[in-house]
This record gives sequence, C-alpha cells and structure tokens, in this order.
Amino acid sequence: MTGGPAEVRCLLMRGGTSKGAYFLADDLPRDPAARDDLLLRTMGSPDPRQIDGLGGAHPLTSKVAVVSVPDDPDVDVDYLFLQVAVDAAEVSDRQNCGNLLAAVGPFAVERGLVAAGDGHTSVRIRMVNTGDLATATFPTPDGRVDYTGTARISGVPGTAAPVVIEFEQGAAPLLPTGRAREVIAGTTVTCVDNGMPTVLIPADALGVTGYETPQELEDNAALRDRVERIRLEAGPLMGLGDVRDATVPKLSLLAPPARDGAVTTRTFIPHRCHTSIGVLGAAGVAAGLLVSGSVAEGIARLPAHGARLRIEHPTGFLDIEAAVGAGADGAPAAGRTAVVRTARKIFDGTVFPRPGRTAPVLDPSS
Repeated sequence: MTGGPAEVRCLLMRGGTSKGAYFLADDLPRDPAARDDLLLRTMGSPDPRQIDGLGGAHPLTSKVAVVSVPDDPDVDVDYLFLQVAVDAAEVSDRQNCGNLLAAVGPFAVERGLVAAGDGHTSVRIRMVNTGDLATATFPTPDGRVDYTGTARISGVPGTAAPVVIEFEQGAAPLLPTGRAREVIAGTTVTCVDNGMPTVLIPADALGVTGYETPQELEDNAALRDRVERIRLEAGPLMGLGDVRDATVPKLSLLAPPARDGAVTTRTFIPHRCHTSIGVLGAAGVAAGLLVSGSVAEGIARLPAHGARLRIEHPTGFLDIEAAVGAGADGAPAAGRTAVVRTARKIFDGTVFPRPGRTAPVLDPSS
C-alpha cells in the first residue's frame, strides 16, 4: 500500500532553465519512502511521457523543491532538491539544483516563510542536499514578489525580474581527487566540485567537436557508453562512492568558444545531454577554467580582466562570476561565485497525484 495525501498544495515554478513542483515540507509525508512514492505519482513517473502527472518528459522538467523552516537561526529557509526520474521509479537527493534554487526565495515569500522587504528581499538558503549556502536577492516592490523585468537568460523565452544568487564557499575541496588532471577510462579529465560534482572532458578526446546538438550527442551510442564509463570510474575517485544509481557526477564536454564566450560546453546530466547548462554545473566549469593545469588549458579563452566568465551552451550562454584562490593547504579553492537567473510563478493550487496501488493489479488476460 502506498501512503501520502490524496491532494497536495503545490506551486509550479520555473527556476532558471528548469521547471519544478515546489512544496512545503509540512505538506508532504515525513517518511522519505512515502514522500518519494507520492512525488513519483505526482510527476507521472515512471512513464517516458509522464502523461498522468506534472512532469514534462525530461529531467529538466521533472524536478521537485521541498522548502522548510530551518533549525539554524542564521539561515532563512532549507531547500531540499529531489530529481524525479522520468521513465524509472527513482527519486534522487544526491545533488543540488542551482536552477530551481532561483525560485526558492520567491516561493518562501509566497508561502509566508520569509517576510518581503520593500524594494528587494534577500533570502539565505541552505541547500540540504550538500549543506552549501546561497543568498538569493530579488525584487519585492510593495512587499510582493515581482516576476516581471528586463533580465534575459538563454534557454528561456522573454524577460523577467533578475534573481541574483551568490554562493558561499562550501567545505568540499574544489579538486576532489587532489589533482588538476586525472586519467579516467583512458581519458584525461579534470574533476571539480564547486557546488556540483562535475567532470570536465575535452570534447575532441571523445572523438566529437563539442558543437553537436544535444540530440546528436544522445544518439551517439558509443559516446554515451564512453561517457558513462568515465562517470562510473570518476565517482569513487571523487568521494561519491558507487554512482551507478546516482545522477552525479555531471560531465561537461569542453570545446573552444564558438562566439565571444570563454568556452563551449555540452553537459550530460548524466545520461541526457542538457539543452543549456545547470547553474552549479556552470559554476564547476568556471572554476575549472581557472585552475592551473586543468584540461581547459588550450581550450578556454579567458578574459583579460574581471571575474565574469561567459559559458556557452547549446541554446546560448550563461554569465557567471567566479574566482579561484589558494586554500589553507595551498590547494586551489573556490572563491566568490555569483550568477543572475530569473524565475516565474506558473500556477498555485492543489495537485492530485495518481492514486496509489491499494490492491494487486489483475492480469486482464487471466
């Protein structure tokens, strides 16, 4: 028998270039198994089309944010990200999502967890998946969230109000393996973690240009197999253990910039190729570009001045401010990381999950 309520209060929001269902933790079952079962039925998984739920048949639109009041007085809200698989009965909490993060602050104001300021509101958010911290600042004229504005981000039509997200330096080492380069599955790569475990791979080392469309890369079975071999070997080296059933690490293929950016990327998340790039994935790429001796040397074109890097992706670019310095042990360490995203409230109401199984399903042919 499955648990959970027959209907749940839900706010569907776009955060950056992703879309997800946002819930208050108090509105969901406390037991993780019952919660995950409810979310699978809510999103319509497992089903490649997710026809019977909120999901959009793609990992970027099959996401959930669970927001709650923290036990730390220095944090405004806790944010748990859950990736709901599309065609499998799986819910993963092993990664953050920097795109859905863009709407967590507005959601907290909408639900009354944080009082809006007159003009702008800043919300300090703890990303429960990893314990990392970020502060999101967004416009709240007259004490209400304003989603309209002139900020434009690649991969999203139109414009919206800017959400400035500044990430605080986490406790995880920037180079999880302790080295700027590793040979994994016969390929020289750089493993970084600037909020998201990511493996940087020169595209030409995999026999591709790095300018292919996501669909062309997904259709390349030999490439997918090789990328997965790298991922499975990288997991233990990065301290992630066995990642066969995990959605991390992500893998970003690097190529010289096609336009005026610092580098061109194609990112596997981990089995589908991202139509753009995740915020935290871009943070990892940006930091990796700045690490001396990384595989980005000879590929990336770094700006002469300033910390803003333009990361090119299949549908445009993402500008990110990043810095890398030396930690107490002399190893490379991430400094300030900040990005501008946008978010929008799509609908607020009640979602009715697909009913759970309460009795055996009979074979109609018997």
